[in-house]
Amino acid sequence: MSTPDRGGIVLAAVLLSTLTFPLAITGASVALPSIQAELGGGLTALQWVVNSYNACFAAFLVCAGSVADAIGRRRVYAAGVLLFCAAGLLCLFVRDVAALNLLRAAGGIGAAAAVAGGSSMVAATIEGPARARAFGLLGTVLGAGTAFGPAVAGLLVDSLGWRVAFACPAAVAGLALLLVPLLPALRGTGRPVDWPGAVLFTSALVTLIAALVEGPERGLPVVLAGTVVSALLMVAFALVERRRRDPLVDLALLANRRFVAYALAAAAFMAVLVPLLVYLPSYLIAVVGLGAAQAGLWLLMLTGPTLFLPTLGAELAARLPHAVVVVGALVLCAAGSAGLLVLGPDATPWTLLLPFLLVATGVGLTNGTIDGMAMGVVRVEQTGVAVGVFNATRITVETVALAGVGAVLAALTGGRLEGEGFTAAFHVVALALAGVAVLAVAGVLALGGRREAEPEKSPLS
Repeated sequence: MSTPDRGGIVLAAVLLSTLTFPLAITGASVALPSIQAELGGGLTALQWVVNSYNACFAAFLVCAGSVADAIGRRRVYAAGVLLFCAAGLLCLFVRDVAALNLLRAAGGIGAAAAVAGGSSMVAATIEGPARARAFGLLGTVLGAGTAFGPAVAGLLVDSLGWRVAFACPAAVAGLALLLVPLLPALRGTGRPVDWPGAVLFTSALVTLIAALVEGPERGLPVVLAGTVVSALLMVAFALVERRRRDPLVDLALLANRRFVAYALAAAAFMAVLVPLLVYLPSYLIAVVGLGAAQAGLWLLMLTGPTLFLPTLGAELAARLPHAVVVVGALVLCAAGSAGLLVLGPDATPWTLLLPFLLVATGVGLTNGTIDGMAMGVVRVEQTGVAVGVFNATRITVETVALAGVGAVLAALTGGRLEGEGFTAAFHVVALALAGVAVLAVAGVLALGGRREAEPEKSPLS
C-alpha cells in the first residue's frame, strides 16, 4: 500500500472517530435534565456525568501519547475507540447515576487514547503540506462536533431519549473500528513511559476536580483539603519531571514566555465557552421552558460562528501583531460573558444574540490560529512536545473551569437548578467567566505582549 493510500485511510478513520468525542461533552449537557428526571440524583451526581468524562479525558491525554509511542500507535488508537464505543453503548442499559458516571469515565479514557493514537498516526503517515491540511481538517471536525453537539443531542433526547444521545456517538465512532485492519502497524519506538509522572499528574487533576464537585455538598474543608493535596501532587510531579530522562511534560517549555501566554489564552477561551455549553441547556430547559431540541438550536448562536471565523482570524494574525489579535478576542469573550446578565426567564433568541455572538467571535477568531501562534515561537525540534503541552494545558484548564462552574452553581442554588436562584447563580457565573477572560488578557500582555521576534531559545533547553 502506498504512503498516500495509507495516509488517506488513517485520516478517514481518525476524522470519523474524532467527530464524536466533543459530541460526548457538549451533547451530555442537553441530556442532564432528562437524566435527573428518570434516574434522580442531586446536582453533584449529575455534574459527574460531564466531569467524569472530561476529567479522565484530560488526565489520560497527557500520558496516552507516551503509551502510543511505546507500544504502538494503531494499538492504542484501536483500544481507545473500542473502549469509547463500548462505554457509550452500555449507557443504553444503565439504571442509576453511579453506573452512568463510571461508563462516562471509561469513555473519557477511551477518547484520550484514541485522540493520542490517532493524531500520532496522522503525523507519522502524512508528510509535508498535506500534514498541515490533515490537522486543519481535524481541527474543523473537532469544531463541528463542539458546535453541533447540543443541537444534535437535543434532537436525539426529544425524539429517542437521553440514552441514545450517548449511544449514537459511540456507534458512529465504532464504524472507525472497521478500518483498523487497514491501518499501518506503526510499531512502537520502545520509548519508556513516564509512569510516575503520569500517576502524579492524573492524581492531582482528579483530586482537584473531585474537591470542586463534591465541595458544595460536603463543605469548605473538603474543598480546601482537596486543593492542598492536588497542589502537593503537582509539586511532586514537577520535581519528578525535572529528573526524568524522558519526562511526560517538558518543563523547559515553561521558560518560553510567549508560548505560555498563548497556551493560557487558548485555555481561557475554552474555560469560557465549554461551561456555557454545558450549563446553559439546563437553564434554558428548567427556567426558560424550552425543550431539549430547542435549547440545542438556540446554542447554535454560540457555537455556529466558531466554524466560520478561523479563516478571518488567520488573515488578521497575518496583518496584525499576534498579541493584538489574542487580546482583542479575549476582550470580546469577556464582554459576551458579562452580557449574559440579560439572561432570565423571559429570555429570547434576540436578547441572547449579542452576548452569544461576542463569545463565539472571540473563540472563532482564534480557533486553530492560536495553535499556530504558539508553535511559531518554539524551536522546530520542540514542536512535538509543545503540541502535547499546549493541548494538555487547554483541556486541563477547561476541565477545572467546568468543575468550578458546577461547584458555584451548586453552592448558590443549594442543588436546585430552577427559578430565581438559578438565574442569580448564573449571573455570578457569567461575571466570573468574564473575569477569567480579563485575567487572560493581563497574562498575555505580561508574558507575550512584547515585539514579535524569532522563536525564543529556552535557557533550559
